[in-house]
Amino acid sequence: MWSLLKKEVSGFLSSLIGYIVIIVFLLVNGLFLWVLPLDSNVLYFGYANIDGLFTIAPFVFLFLIPAITMRMFAEEKRSGTIEQLLTQPLSDMQIIGAKYLAGVFLVVFSLLPTLVYYYSVYQLGLPEGNMDQGAMWGSYLGLLFLGAAFVSIGLFASSLTDNQIISFILAVILSGFIYIGFEFVWSLDWFGEWDLLIRSLGISSHYSSISRGVIDTRDLLYFFSIIALFLLLTRFVLISRKWD
Repeated sequence: MWSLLKKEVSGFLSSLIGYIVIIVFLLVNGLFLWVLPLDSNVLYFGYANIDGLFTIAPFVFLFLIPAITMRMFAEEKRSGTIEQLLTQPLSDMQIIGAKYLAGVFLVVFSLLPTLVYYYSVYQLGLPEGNMDQGAMWGSYLGLLFLGAAFVSIGLFASSLTDNQIISFILAVILSGFIYIGFEFVWSLDWFGEWDLLIRSLGISSHYSSISRGVIDTRDLLYFFSIIALFLLLTRFVLISRKWD
C-alpha cells in the first residue's frame, strides 16, 4: 500500500501539471488577498486576518482537487493497467486508501505555502500577532477536511470513467453541488421545517461552523461520513468491474 502511495505522490510531483495546479492555487489566492481591491484584500480591508483565504480557497479547490484526482483511476483504465493493479496482493480498500491518502497529501502540500500569508498578516498586526488565532486555525482545519472530502469525491468520479476530462468535470459538478448546492436549495425555502436538515447535508454549513474555531463533533462526523461514503462508492465501482 505504501509503495502505491509513494508512486501516486511522486507521479504527480514529477509532472508539470502538478506544479502548475499548485502555483495557480497560490496565485489566485494571493491576488485576492493582496492585489485586487476587494473586501478579501488584507491591506484594503484593514484588519489583521486572512479570512479571504478561507472564503476563496474552497472555490479554488473545486477545480484544483479534481485536477489532482482526475487521473488516479481514469488513467489506469485508459492505459489498461487497472487490471494489473487489481490483481496485486492488495485489497480494494488498500488501493483506494493509497490513492486517497496521496490526494490528501497533495492538498496539504498545496496548503503549506499559504502559511506565508499567515506569517505576513501576523507581522502586520498592531500590535504584532493581534489576530484571532482560534478562528484561523479552525479555518485551516475546516479547509483540510473540505479538501479531504473533495478528494474522496474526485476519486469516485475518476473510478467511473477512463477519460480524465470527463472525470474532472464530474468531480467539479459533484463537489460543487455538495458544497453549495444544498445551500441554494435551502435558500429557496421549499421544505418548511425540513430546511435546516437540507442545509446540514451540504459541506458549506459544516465548513463555516469549524471556521469559527469551535470544533463540533457533529461537523467532524459529517466530514468523516462524506469521505467514507464516497470511498465506499469507489469500492463498489471497482467491485462491479470484476462482475463484467
